[in-house]
Amino acid sequence: MEKFNAKEVKDQVVQWIRDWFEVNGKGCNAVLGVSGGKDSSVVAALCAEALGRDRVIGVTMPNGVQPDIDDSMRLINHLGIRHCNVNIGDTYQALMAAVKEQLGTLGVEVSAQTTINMPPRLRMTTLYAVSQSMNGRVANTCNLSEDWVGYSTRYGDAAGDFAPLGGLTVAEVIAVGKELGLPIDLVEKTPSDGLCGKTDEDNLGFTYAVLDRYIRTGECDDPKTKALIDDKHVKNLFKLKPIPHFEYCHS
Repeated sequence: MEKFNAKEVKDQVVQWIRDWFEVNGKGCNAVLGVSGGKDSSVVAALCAEALGRDRVIGVTMPNGVQPDIDDSMRLINHLGIRHCNVNIGDTYQALMAAVKEQLGTLGVEVSAQTTINMPPRLRMTTLYAVSQSMNGRVANTCNLSEDWVGYSTRYGDAAGDFAPLGGLTVAEVIAVGKELGLPIDLVEKTPSDGLCGKTDEDNLGFTYAVLDRYIRTGECDDPKTKALIDDKHVKNLFKLKPIPHFEYCHS
């Protein structure tokens, strides 16, 4: 596999962001959720370099209490970007209670997946509220590895207006983060959704190192892991495609 040139790729992404804003939001701000993990940290840093730190707005969105909120603030202070904090805890509790009550009238309980996916969707609603009030464009912070196996919430963290990391694997994002001079512990922080108490790799059933190698080379030593990756990839492709619509052909 060709050696990854982090500086070259970093410069290319920075230019891509500038070009995208020139066409799709000249003078607009980049708005993103800052979780304290590598992806949001790298996207924030790339946008700050591309647009200037005054045009980047980081939004922290704890669901009640966020144990690693200090990591989010450390990244925001490190870059010197503007920020605001919107706690989604009360909204989440109120919405979940209403959904739970109404599902109960149908004899159905709220699923575990619903409780996991609702916070990311509320956070994306929050980002667009901030963005529309701040002349902004919302940054998607998902990377290629997550997108490949559908490890994101549709209309939650999978949404956004532009995706700087959409073509980069986890290992490549880490390399770009180091090139940007970000705090190393944030760049190498163990990926976790912060919702179910498990790491991303625990939930996926394989490591990002194995996934990244498979994406870039097509090689995977374990047939069962390869089958699992392929299954997730095929089942989750719909998340990356536009909504299918009926084509009316009039005569």
